[in-house]
Amino acid sequence: QVQLVESGGGLVQAGGSLRLSCAASGSIFSINAMGWYRRAPGKPRELVARFNSGGSTNYADSVKGRFTISRDNAKNTVYLQMNSLKPEDTATYYCNIVTVGAGGLSYDNWGQGTRVIVSS
Repeated sequence: QVQLVESGGGLVQAGGSLRLSCAASGSIFSINAMGWYRRAPGKPRELVARFNSGGSTNYADSVKGRFTISRDNAKNTVYLQMNSLKPEDTATYYCNIVTVGAGGLSYDNWGQGTRVIVSS
């Protein structure tokens, strides 16, 4: 079992910043990928930023230049620094960490979600 604990969401004015954190714990042999997704009301879930298995990163076009994903491998933690926030960034943000267990199987793990509200 793998547990993900997210933190860092909240209410911020447009132009402000927030930093999200997601720490994984439990039966983790290795980590394949780490990333952040979001779901705005009435919209489907979308990728925000992600470390792929090879270490490369992907960002949604809408957040490029404003958001930065980073990680601390020693702490099995992924971060999302969000700057120059816009009202359209308002959503529930979910971290996703793909772990590999001791048996070699991959597991898709999701955080509980943290709400980000950007006021205009």
